[in-house]
Amino acid sequence: TAWTSMLPRTTSVGAILAATVTGERLNATLAGPAAADWLVMTGSIGVIDARLTLRTHDDALIYMTYGGRLALGGPNALVAFSAPNFETGDERYAWLNGMQAVAKGKVAITADGASLAYEICEVR
Repeated sequence: TAWTSMLPRTTSVGAILAATVTGERLNATLAGPAAADWLVMTGSIGVIDARLTLRTHDDALIYMTYGGRLALGGPNALVAFSAPNFETGDERYAWLNGMQAVAKGKVAITADGASLAYEICEVR
């Protein structure tokens, strides 16, 4: 099967420089520089593919991946929708391994660069 896109396509790979997760059951920050965010843009839609390792306040490591879509134009411009997944071998956070989350984020652009703040919710 062949598939051809008639829209311009651009790929951007960038480092995730900082990450903070704050919530009732999970508080963590980026564990190190081994994080990447792939963004493939086709027209006014960006396809997100992000991978990072988090370190909790009590020193557990959690691998977080998420994919989704970023609206680059229209009424929802610079709004991201994603589905985060978590993996850990730490028993204190084993509940994350079976959880599915959804997230909605907003891109903020400043003179210092861009940031993306998500609200993440567990699907029950």
